[in-house]
Amino acid sequence: MQNARTILSSAEPSGIREKEPARTFVHVLADTSDKLTGLCSILEERFAVAGERLDAQAKLSQVPSAVVVRADLREVGNIAAIKKRAGKLAKAKKRIFLLEHSSHVGISQAYALGATLVLPGTINRPRLLAALSDPADLSSVSSSETAQSDNAVETAATAIASMFTAVTLGQSLDVDGTKEAGRQIADRITERGLSEWLTTVRRHHEGTYQHCLLVTGVAIDFGLSLGVGRADLERLYSAAMFHDIGKAQIPPAILDKPGRLDDEERALIKTHPTAGYEFLRGHDGISPEILDAVRHHHEYLDGSGYPDALCAESIGDIVRILTISDIFAALIEHRHYKPTMPRAEAYDILRGMSGKLEKALVNSFKPVALTR
Repeated sequence: MQNARTILSSAEPSGIREKEPARTFVHVLADTSDKLTGLCSILEERFAVAGERLDAQAKLSQVPSAVVVRADLREVGNIAAIKKRAGKLAKAKKRIFLLEHSSHVGISQAYALGATLVLPGTINRPRLLAALSDPADLSSVSSSETAQSDNAVETAATAIASMFTAVTLGQSLDVDGTKEAGRQIADRITERGLSEWLTTVRRHHEGTYQHCLLVTGVAIDFGLSLGVGRADLERLYSAAMFHDIGKAQIPPAILDKPGRLDDEERALIKTHPTAGYEFLRGHDGISPEILDAVRHHHEYLDGSGYPDALCAESIGDIVRILTISDIFAALIEHRHYKPTMPRAEAYDILRGMSGKLEKALVNSFKPVALTR
């Protein structure tokens, strides 16, 4: 095995340089010397950088502000090497994984390993530097409120990542762990409100994971505003966490496609409620109400939804709440290819879906959409 190469660009300053403010410390991990050298060369002009190969003995002596990992997560050895460093890496404010081979499995694995952001594809230098330079994330770890908020997002994102990995690999699902993550989101929103949750989620996540986190937060706040009991709130946030699990079987290129889907792609997307239902019904701890919500969260009162074209009397209360939350969250998602829709505009769209959504519930949703 090739000897590990360590690159350090944080040499002690002298003379006038001692008066310059300390640069942000970024630790780089890579599975080859070429990747390590290339990544360090991008970062070292702006940051204090230390780097090491994953096959080297871990040498991280101080807690960095950020960690950047560039490795093939299809290799079991790379995953094991990252896990060995998990204790120290978890203390970093931001953990960015760069994945050349992007897939649901790889992205899920990155979040399960503690990533706060995953950037798939070839290295996008401006985007990487911008992510590392974001003052909201890297300025200071002294704000316990921000740290707690971010931890709640990371816990939930890890649960969703593990969930998607289980589907992709045909493994058993950690039902209790997913429900616990939902409970933490409920506690966080009760303490801090919905608006803070939406802002924090958008800062850290994109695509399907962002959507699942937003839907769960919106559904929880909707349930709280309606005064539902604890048992119903648990069913609601569990259904929200699980609702899009069937998307684990759909290629990311379709899930995250900018622009309109063609007929074939749209038909494939419409298979996710049934796929999620079929996967979940073989697990203990998944109630009939949760299964119903996973299968039917795209049904409309007028019978125009899918997969079963249910009509009003066949659609339960949890499904009706989840459907409104799902649509609203999809409208206000942050996507790099289009501006984020204002919450008031998204609510107007809900109001315009007359006959499809329960009017009384849409009216009750107004404070959640606009002010909470």
